[in-house]
Amino acid sequence: MGVAPLVLNGPLFIYGPLGWTPLLQKVLGQDGLDRLRIAHLGGFAVTAREGAAVMAGLSAGAGQAEGWLVSDPDAVERLCYLAEVFAMGPPVPVVVDHAGAQVDALTFPGQPGDTPWHQGGWAKLSGDLLLVAADEIAEVCTDVPAAELAGRLQMVLSRASARLAARAAVPADLRSATTAGEVEEIACSVTHAGYFLSREYTLRHPRFDGTMSAPVRREIFVATDAALVLPYDPVRDRLLLVEQFRMGAYGRGDPRPWMLEPVAGRMDAGETPEQTARRECLEEAGLDLQNLEPISSHYCTPGYSTEMFHLFLGVCDLPDEAVGQGGLPSEHEDIRTHVIGFERAMALVDSGEANNGPLILSLLWLERERARLRASA
Repeated sequence: MGVAPLVLNGPLFIYGPLGWTPLLQKVLGQDGLDRLRIAHLGGFAVTAREGAAVMAGLSAGAGQAEGWLVSDPDAVERLCYLAEVFAMGPPVPVVVDHAGAQVDALTFPGQPGDTPWHQGGWAKLSGDLLLVAADEIAEVCTDVPAAELAGRLQMVLSRASARLAARAAVPADLRSATTAGEVEEIACSVTHAGYFLSREYTLRHPRFDGTMSAPVRREIFVATDAALVLPYDPVRDRLLLVEQFRMGAYGRGDPRPWMLEPVAGRMDAGETPEQTARRECLEEAGLDLQNLEPISSHYCTPGYSTEMFHLFLGVCDLPDEAVGQGGLPSEHEDIRTHVIGFERAMALVDSGEANNGPLILSLLWLERERARLRASA
């Protein structure tokens, strides 16, 4: 798995999530797994940070950390790559116990915390996420240095989280009940691996006449899921819009690439759409929502993108001082907010100034539900 950032002399001691058997089987194969040896590191416990999605670390204290000794050079290289991607820290020397003998080894300090790490509970919450993320890491490791991929780890985890969420399929009462398992995937390769990811597939799929299609080649943009929320004050009958520069409009040649939108943000791994919606309202507009009304969950451009939008209306108090600027400087966000009345917002739809799909959908939904929301305010 890629080129190791350093050469380790002697065996490597791995533990916790990095030493989880399903991950090792995926990364090293069954033969590589069979060559590992059980070992224990005395005076340390495996701990995790509160809210950490994937990794754990070593904390000095009573007890002993159980793990594996890895000696095969290829296996060490693969695991060193993973350890760097997951920011496990530079290797440090330790003495571990293996079958009653003391063995000099190296290990990674990891990301210790205040909470004891328990494999069963962790695997239930984060095991599948790590395995799906490892699939993407394996796809790009020969082309992307581990340190570079480490800087994009949150996007890798968010894409993995979206892939897991996609397993909960919606009904097929009208459309075909044909499943993805009936598609014949001939080849799949990564065509771009930067902050964003794209893949090229060659496949055959079932046709409506019962035959299989000829092989087709398609490229897709592999995105994260996103949550979007239109803040609405039913007492004052007004709402908040955000305005920001958008690359898609600029790249299309739009002379005015600043766009009016709902509050929006990509979902972090482990977040629910509702949690993302509330977080983004605080970050972009300083709003604490009273409650969320779900509008829809839908693909945006399913012909070439995996992106899924979870759209909400956020009931809140919108005082005059809500007008201003927001966004996170760390994400290079430059956001202006507008508080306007419902009638003016609908006029934006009529004039075409509201040319953002989620905004239009949210306003049309609000038009339908407005009387109910105002009556219950």
